Amino acid sequence: MKKNQIYFFTLMLILVIAGCTSQKKLTYFNGIDKNAADSINLRSSFRHEAIIVSGDMLGITVSGLDPKAVANFNMPFVSYSSPGSDQIYAPQTLQPYVVDIEGNIHFPVVGKIKAEGLTRSQLIALITKELEVYVEKPIVNIRFINSTVTILGEVNRPGQYALTNERSTLLDALGLAGDLTAYGKRENVLIRRENSGKVEFSRLNLNDGSLFNSPYYYVQQNDVIYVEPNSVKSVSSQNIPLYLSSVSTLATLITLVYSISRSN
Repeated sequence: MKKNQIYFFTLMLILVIAGCTSQKKLTYFNGIDKNAADSINLRSSFRHEAIIVSGDMLGITVSGLDPKAVANFNMPFVSYSSPGSDQIYAPQTLQPYVVDIEGNIHFPVVGKIKAEGLTRSQLIALITKELEVYVEKPIVNIRFINSTVTILGEVNRPGQYALTNERSTLLDALGLAGDLTAYGKRENVLIRRENSGKVEFSRLNLNDGSLFNSPYYYVQQNDVIYVEPNSVKSVSSQNIPLYLSSVSTLATLITLVYSISRSN
């Protein structure tokens, strides 16, 4: 009985030590003073707008005082059906404009318009100016249709998620993925971003208040977010056989010492 108890308590001790993750590693914003009302200047961030890139699908509508005058500037409605079936399963929607590999969209009557590198409001202003030649007081509306972010690594629900808000933040994106797991490295979150034909990488610390003023705090369409496993996850997953061997050896030694002390 004594021998079994020794094995049991030794095993429990080793597992607790191996799987222990401190509270500090599980919380966010440890770098912000908890005893003071810290304020962070987000003035520049308030003006954030997503940048249009090649491959974006844009929903663009034009309205004006004369519906007939703007009719030629709106794309036709399209419907979608299931593969191999003629049954429509989605309501009709305006055909989107796709930003081509050169960063252009092809607008009815106007022709080719450079969209890549512009924000939504900048493209609205550009198209509005072009249309004023043809339409009195045109009103242009633009929305992103295929804006998604991919979240991988130590999150509870990794996958690809649609961004419904142009000002979605890194924290919003991680929330869509069910937050980080207990093994996620909060001080080293990797962001991969495509910008003007180049791939950029940045690492963000969720414990640092400077996060909120990082140009990567607001996610862009097609961003990839990767949360690395912390040292606890690495040790726990890779060294389980070593732990079990250590437990067995330690328990044997304790039992041997106990037996010798009893015999004396």
